[in-house]
Amino acid sequence: MRTHRVDHVATDRCRGSVTTPDLPTGIGTGVGSMPGTDPRAAAAVVNGELDLAHLVELPGRGAGSDLIGRMAAILVDLPMDTATWGYRLAQRESQLTRRARDYLKEDLDVAEELWETAGFVGTGRAYKVQVAGPFTTSASVELPNGHRVLKDPGAVRDIVASTAEGIREHVGEVTRRLGAQVVVQIDEPMIGRVIDGTVTPLTRFDPIRAIPAVEVARALTELIDHVDAPVVLHDCSRPRWDLLEHLRGVAYSIDVTAPGDADLDGIGMLIDRGDVLVAGRVPSTAPKQPVNAETVATGLAALTDRIGLNRKVLSESVIVTPTCGMAGASESWARKALAVVAEAGQLLAGDPTAL
Repeated sequence: MRTHRVDHVATDRCRGSVTTPDLPTGIGTGVGSMPGTDPRAAAAVVNGELDLAHLVELPGRGAGSDLIGRMAAILVDLPMDTATWGYRLAQRESQLTRRARDYLKEDLDVAEELWETAGFVGTGRAYKVQVAGPFTTSASVELPNGHRVLKDPGAVRDIVASTAEGIREHVGEVTRRLGAQVVVQIDEPMIGRVIDGTVTPLTRFDPIRAIPAVEVARALTELIDHVDAPVVLHDCSRPRWDLLEHLRGVAYSIDVTAPGDADLDGIGMLIDRGDVLVAGRVPSTAPKQPVNAETVATGLAALTDRIGLNRKVLSESVIVTPTCGMAGASESWARKALAVVAEAGQLLAGDPTAL
């Protein structure tokens, strides 16, 4: 296992009335999902390659193991069950809930065993967990009547509160088991559609209202304050800088392989105000052309040059990742990609001016 940098977590940053520890930067990590169905094999790759290891997600195991299905094990007092087209809120605990909890326990057991074997338990080394955000959950899960949760503002508020408490309990469990500084990644791949009002409704005659970016930011801020841990907001779709303008004190995880002018401005805003860019730069599936750590690091250096930032931000304000989750990758590429992001992070942590 790698030992570079991650036992250090920087000084506190103030977010409104709440102060939370900074993220480790100049480092590489994964997004969350991995190929295959063997949690031990996947966790061994993650822990063996990455300086900032994370709890694996294995959607290949089926219902209860994907991004939304795992929420059946995270949500508090909101049971879930399977539905015809996905997942649905339920009246009582279901087989899905039990399966999701079993998967999560198995993954945590493996993580704890590997952490103990490596001698990391109780060291405060950083460790990342991933949880679906409340707006993607609300856009993906049905109410008992078949409508999306997003259709009902009261149900959305319940999802936000339940997610906040569930994450808080999850962080407490991981902290107890690993003695780690837990970093929380909130996955919101549908948040842009929520803001734009383009989530598919039950029928075209009954559209789902758009939720303004400022309202989404307010709810996420309340959730983050309740969790009280370093938070990364991850979005594999088009970056929503209108949301980030109102959401401070979080890292933003996005694909930066082909940023437009608005993205350059947004990244500059993010870093100028002291937040962290989690830069998706390594393909999540095997590319046609070879990818190496030096190319990734120099590409990020060129990005900061285009924005007009001092290259020291590469070691102080950037984390390197694949562009998205790797459930669709081959196991060999997943291992290679994580090795590349880890080495690229080390290059950024060294002397970025020399890239």
